[in-house]
Amino acid sequence: MYSSYFKKIALAFSCCTLIPISYHLWLLPEQSKYVDVKTEYDYQYVDGPIQPLPRIKAIDHDWRLLGQALFHSTLLSKDNTVSCASCHMITLGGDDGFAVSTGVDNQLGQRNSPTVLNAVFNFRQFWDGREQNLALQIEGPVHNPVEMATSWPEVINKLQADQYFSSAFKKVSAQGVSKDNIVKALVTFEESLVTPDAPIDRYLLGEKDALTEQQIRGLNKFTSFGCATCHQGKNIGGNFYQKLGRLDEIPVKLKLDLGLYEFSKDPADKFTFKVPSLRNIAQTAPYFHNGSISTLPEAVTIMAKTQLGMDISAEDNADIVALLQAFSAPIQELNQND
Repeated sequence: MYSSYFKKIALAFSCCTLIPISYHLWLLPEQSKYVDVKTEYDYQYVDGPIQPLPRIKAIDHDWRLLGQALFHSTLLSKDNTVSCASCHMITLGGDDGFAVSTGVDNQLGQRNSPTVLNAVFNFRQFWDGREQNLALQIEGPVHNPVEMATSWPEVINKLQADQYFSSAFKKVSAQGVSKDNIVKALVTFEESLVTPDAPIDRYLLGEKDALTEQQIRGLNKFTSFGCATCHQGKNIGGNFYQKLGRLDEIPVKLKLDLGLYEFSKDPADKFTFKVPSLRNIAQTAPYFHNGSISTLPEAVTIMAKTQLGMDISAEDNADIVALLQAFSAPIQELNQND
């Protein structure tokens, strides 16, 4: 059932910008529906559209470390050449820096690899949001013929034959290597990839010198122009759908992908995508679903024109880009006491 509370919020957002919000907003996430993952976060709330990113309060380290090893293992691909980390380099923004990624047999994907950092806080996964949670998202790359091009039986057989993984799985579960345990380990690791304490978070929590004067100007413009209508919450986006090109024509190079329509086949979903998170956005160029935009200033110009109907000045653009730099932070360091 759809939540009347969230419907009221969407109505308020749409009235503020004269943009009708997609009905798909109400497909709410169930991050741990598929597997039993018990990661806990310490949430804090402030007045305003952007919320501080929570820190991890508790996590199962044995499952996290196993997931980390799996994330970097090429045994998850058919020809043992591709790992999750091939497309999601966690120390370099959580993506690979290419317009589209390369899978087995050097095949190219169709969409830009989204960052895996803070992905746990997205309301759905993939650019078109076709999967509800991280657990279900993992199925996609494993079976995709241009990514890992394999199957669970093949992966399980290889992991069982590997001395490290065979032993590591037995330590965390009597079931040993299984599809559910592989998914649980990977989800636990991905849930650890959070980047709290960015300058924007510290500023929101009262550290007023955490942002520069230019970044504060950028924050005021980000809010008053309407950017925060879609890019808000703890992930500064990632919590509902929006149609690309709401108030003006989108560039031709962004029109080749019809977004959610490719999955739903509903004409109303053409050019509809999950609003991307802006966390660590300065580290994740190139931008948009096909990686066709190289720089943040160009991306800001396009979004202002197509989503807000505004031709912003060079100064406004520079101030907002400066703010976007304040959305980055390193992954939270964890120890066995966390």
